[in-house]
Amino acid sequence: MEKPSPEEQLKRCRKCVMPETWESINFDNQGVCNVCHNIEIKREKIDWAKKREEFVELLKEYRGKGQYDCMVPFSGGKDSTYTVYTLVRDFHLKPLVVSFDHGFYRPKTQDNRVKTLKQLGVDFLSFRPNWQVVKKVMMESLKRKGDFCWHCHTGVYAYPMQIAVKFNIPLIIWGQAKGEYEGYFKYNEDANIDEELFNRYTNLGINAEDMVGMIDGVTMRDLEPFKYPSKEELSRIKCCSVGLGAFIPWDVKKQAEIIEKELGWQEDEVEGIPPGYGYEKVECMMQGVRDYLKYIKRGLGRTAHLASIDIRDGRMTREEGMKLIKKYDGLRPASLDVFLKFLDITEEEFMEIALSHQVAPHKHDPSKVKRGKKLWDQDLWEQTP
Repeated sequence: MEKPSPEEQLKRCRKCVMPETWESINFDNQGVCNVCHNIEIKREKIDWAKKREEFVELLKEYRGKGQYDCMVPFSGGKDSTYTVYTLVRDFHLKPLVVSFDHGFYRPKTQDNRVKTLKQLGVDFLSFRPNWQVVKKVMMESLKRKGDFCWHCHTGVYAYPMQIAVKFNIPLIIWGQAKGEYEGYFKYNEDANIDEELFNRYTNLGINAEDMVGMIDGVTMRDLEPFKYPSKEELSRIKCCSVGLGAFIPWDVKKQAEIIEKELGWQEDEVEGIPPGYGYEKVECMMQGVRDYLKYIKRGLGRTAHLASIDIRDGRMTREEGMKLIKKYDGLRPASLDVFLKFLDITEEEFMEIALSHQVAPHKHDPSKVKRGKKLWDQDLWEQTP
């Protein structure tokens, strides 16, 4: 008798396809996960017309009070592009757009960023941290957490907040709301994107001060870009940090169509996901490696996440979702070759670290891994080790 595949061994939500190994997930008596229930709240219990009115009233407190009406953290991906587009075109705000450049932006994303910023006519700041420091913290967070993206997680959230303090911009507007994709927060809770979220969900349980003590030769001066501002600093500017998705219903497919039509934003290939999702996580060279790591640890790939969204939105059946994850999740990404070169480690060393972070009851079987195809632009990536 054939052994069940890793996808079949895990308990999964009876409505979507998210497995029991996903962080913060739990199931009710009917086997439906808390993320699905969050989306039910979004659909059935929130008065979105009233929420939009609340947002308009919120903007009145900040519009025209300083050099900028608000600040928007920006990568150039679908969510941040739609956020800037909506704030400028629909709400007529003057934002300062701030980007934390993690060092892995792909060529088409760079083009998308330039086109978006030019057409919307906004001021823009971009910051890229010291690559030699980044390599060290990538390796440290990979060993400790099985996730090499600490510098990205923390920098993307902490650095724009630092800029808000320095430029005295009290209103910061992010993209999707808390609770859209995970179970740490409920959809009807407050809209604040704050230090609680940063510490509970974003920084892997390691703040910049912790990281100093973990890596020889790295000082707090090196890690300042990753430090969340103090409560005193945020209180001084009367900081209000919210997600746009708490005030308008978030729909990534529709929003991608809007920015493609209005801004000429381009989709791209991403490793390990099916055709039809060219709007998802197109920014990062290392996205395939990150999703591969997640699969090794949890039996969960990017396709399961995407299929679950479409199932909740009524665009796909659960059976169709299961077929997709069996075909696409868990492929060994070609970009892993670049990643290993960056960190100067072997694939055997990478696998040893990844396997040490497996989440029970998932058991990864390296012998069954298939190789994914190389992305069209991989040979164009800047690959200085």
